[in-house]
Amino acid sequence: MSDDVILATEGLTKEFRGFVAVRDVSLRVRRHTIHALIGPNGAGKTTCFNLLTKFLVPTRGSIHYNGRDITRAAPAQIARMGLVRSFQISAVFPHLSVRENIRVALQRKLGTAFHFWRSESSLDQLNDRADQLADEVGLSEYHGATAGELPYGRKRALEIATTLALEPEMLLLDEPMAGLAHGDIPRIAELIKRVATNRTVLMVEHNMKVVADISDTITVLQRGEVLTEGPYASVAEDPRVKEAYMGTGHG
Repeated sequence: MSDDVILATEGLTKEFRGFVAVRDVSLRVRRHTIHALIGPNGAGKTTCFNLLTKFLVPTRGSIHYNGRDITRAAPAQIARMGLVRSFQISAVFPHLSVRENIRVALQRKLGTAFHFWRSESSLDQLNDRADQLADEVGLSEYHGATAGELPYGRKRALEIATTLALEPEMLLLDEPMAGLAHGDIPRIAELIKRVATNRTVLMVEHNMKVVADISDTITVLQRGEVLTEGPYASVAEDPRVKEAYMGTGHG
């Protein structure tokens, strides 16, 4: 695996009782890029994503991250290595404030996540970093706000902040625009672009305008296989993609 590739798969395949959901997928995700995984419904995007984030074990094939074979690694192992799945593992606690939510994630990074008997004052040292992360994702006015009361788009920003607290080298985002109000989409897209300036992002996304605007590379899946790959301009002009995906209006 070359130095500019952070995540690579070879012949990644997943079968469910004879049904092949992902077949022979080979990916190369370059460092410090935003790489999107798209395709019509039933294309195998979610299964592929779950294989990469270790929520599923492949039937065949291999996954390498930073040159290390992580094919059989557990989700917690790869998170410690800097490969972090957002929106799934970065749970938001609705009754805690924005600052407290981020502080829980910071505790986890310090290895003190479950020391709930620690005094409140011993955790105050994390407040500055928690507030800094909140500011980075556009939540500077919400430090003391209860997470459950935040608008949905702001909750998504908070989830990204709790993920950033784990200091990931690579973020895997599962449909980051899902459920967002129209006005929130540009804000979260811009946030992902900022986050990616010194990190790598791989995302499954249905919103084609977002994919076009912020992705460096796009991999199109169809029936569990890679149909094509490249920058948006070339992918969008591929007649096979137009037939399989662009013209359908489906994600």
